[in-house]
Amino acid sequence: MAYNQTPFYNPSIPFTGSIHGGLQEGKIISISGRILPGIDRFHVNLQCGSTNADIALQINPRYDSHPSYVVTNTFQNGKWGSEERMYNSPFPAGSTFSLSITVTQQSYQLTVNGSHFMEYRHRIPFHQVDTISVGGKVEISNITFQNPMQAFSAQPVFAAQPVFAAQPVFAPQVAYPTQAALPSYPGFPMQPGFPMQHGFPMQPGFSMQPAVPAVPYKSMISGGLTPGRTITIQGTVHPQAIRFKVNLSHPFGIALHYNARLDENTVVRNTNNGGQWGNEERDGVMPFQRGKHFTLTICCEKQSFRIVADGMQAHNYRHRFSPLTQISTLEIDGDISLTSVQV
Repeated sequence: MAYNQTPFYNPSIPFTGSIHGGLQEGKIISISGRILPGIDRFHVNLQCGSTNADIALQINPRYDSHPSYVVTNTFQNGKWGSEERMYNSPFPAGSTFSLSITVTQQSYQLTVNGSHFMEYRHRIPFHQVDTISVGGKVEISNITFQNPMQAFSAQPVFAAQPVFAAQPVFAPQVAYPTQAALPSYPGFPMQPGFPMQHGFPMQPGFSMQPAVPAVPYKSMISGGLTPGRTITIQGTVHPQAIRFKVNLSHPFGIALHYNARLDENTVVRNTNNGGQWGNEERDGVMPFQRGKHFTLTICCEKQSFRIVADGMQAHNYRHRFSPLTQISTLEIDGDISLTSVQV
């Protein structure tokens, strides 16, 4: 399944960000930025996770000799493989650049400033990659993602949800039936942000769906969570907000309680099993501000939830509940307005 993804703009370096949906054949990642004067090296990594992770591809321009050169390599099972070196480096110090990485079945195709630079054959299956990182003496203006079959991929601002909680006219429904006169394309259910067409009456007993998800919000997670799955929430914190929360729940409790407490300038993470709360985690940054828009991504990894806010990794919460597939409900409540939720 292809995922659209909001670009990362002007991230602080070093930077680590999630690649929503991982890599697919035909996907293109583009990185634009400026190489700082006096640089010794910088790198762009495509990784299989965020910490102590295998690196499927490292692109590493180096400036410790003249002429400068570019090293590409793979880090797997705790050790680096054989370097591939290109001595016609297209990354001069002090210049701007645009690097595009295209995923093909056999390799990564690298293009710099519109010209083909090199091919790097896969040493790790590309479908294991879910993270991009950048480090070194470089400034990045944006990182963008272009999916294969872009025109037919799901739009993140209008993500379809199986359940809308707290509807003012009717009780939550497991699914919204499609009107006979308004067939949808196969596999693409009607999106809540699109108005009903004129001339087609609404079905009796059903009000028009809201343009944005309502708060409090509740949605089922089809099939439960698995490593590699991501949940992306976009919204705005109310100007006078005190708190809001995101819960990932299972039949016996809450696997992840993510509670942004603006009144305490901290984000509390915890787990509730059988009605009993565990030890709170309060370290890390407060990435939310009153009156500001945010994009929150929860990445389910094998050992933990990696939580990314506005493109920056904010928290890492080790799993206290298993099996992950039993985590089947997403709940959002508190002093925020939602723009979209992608499960």
